[in-house]
Amino acid sequence: MGTEAAIGLGSNIGDRLAHLALAIAKIEKIDGVKLLAKSSVYETEPVDVPTEFAVQNFLNAVALFDVDLDVEAWSDEIHAIEADMLRVRGSVRNVPRTIDLDLLYFGDVVMNRPHLHLPHPQCTSRRFVCQPLCELRPHLILPNETQPIAEILTRLPLSPVVALFVETW
Repeated sequence: MGTEAAIGLGSNIGDRLAHLALAIAKIEKIDGVKLLAKSSVYETEPVDVPTEFAVQNFLNAVALFDVDLDVEAWSDEIHAIEADMLRVRGSVRNVPRTIDLDLLYFGDVVMNRPHLHLPHPQCTSRRFVCQPLCELRPHLILPNETQPIAEILTRLPLSPVVALFVETW
């Protein structure tokens, strides 16, 4: 048994649902990684995007994995999948993308490095992360937190809207 790790998935270009499914399939092919569960998919109004992209809604989900890699190797593998799926990182933040894979947590690891922050610094402030994560682990208390995800979710604003898109995918 490895370490439980959660990935937040998002897409707002092209066939968004297909991009999420392809990302999961690619992650499952990593040696030492096993899918444990995936949430429903939610359609989400964009957060912190440039004005011209404010109409391009995201599809978001969370997936849990059993990972038999160290955290740095896990991060490298996930970023390689983003690159393979043509995720473009540039000087302008939060532009539309085929896939966004955020490392939400990796067991009880707490890490603050320039390229890797765990748990994800905005994990508990974003409904589009907490809502699908709550489906899978409502009683989870992240490192450096005192409340379970279900409790945190009740305190988050209802806007931007996070609406169920599809339960099974």
